[in-house]
Amino acid sequence: MQVPAAAERNKGPILAVLRECAGPGAAPGALRVLEVGAGSGLHAAHFARALPHTRWQPSDIDPRALRSIAAYVEATGVPNLLPPIVLDVSQGWETWGGTQPASLDLLVSINMMHISELRCTEGLFRGAGVLLKPGGVLFTYGPYAVDGQISPQSNVDFDRSLRQSNPAWGLRDTALLRELAEANGLSLERMVDMPANNKSLIFRKL
Repeated sequence: MQVPAAAERNKGPILAVLRECAGPGAAPGALRVLEVGAGSGLHAAHFARALPHTRWQPSDIDPRALRSIAAYVEATGVPNLLPPIVLDVSQGWETWGGTQPASLDLLVSINMMHISELRCTEGLFRGAGVLLKPGGVLFTYGPYAVDGQISPQSNVDFDRSLRQSNPAWGLRDTALLRELAEANGLSLERMVDMPANNKSLIFRKL
């Protein structure tokens, strides 16, 4: 099992925002959640345990990540944490592990947009537009540019280093994300400042 230091640090602050998105406690497993790019699986295990009224489906495209997630599922024994599925977010929702239209309450993407090509972000919003129930939430977390501006300087430097590693990577602008949301029947409802110059974005399916 991988234990990324950043995931260990930010799991608490992210959970506090997710609690608001997931709403009050319902019957166990009542709320359907799909996490794309779940990485190590540390977040999925922590959130599923803390939110027993969710049915948490982690996914990733990377074999190493899938092995780590599976190890968390086995080691934690959290009953509402499902085995991981292979999911390429840049591909059509029809390939997303059999997830049906208007079946998800919550779609979660943490620290994915800035280390993937733009087509992955576009695919995320297309999938959200189809798979979320009316009133459902797309929750994203990470560093962002806001209306053309990146701050503080550490995020400017981070964006530059990402683009040097891969010109298709880099901080996504909230103005672009707002456009993608509106094109797919969602609205940016809230932007929450988080530790370490990150933000949580909450998009609501109309």
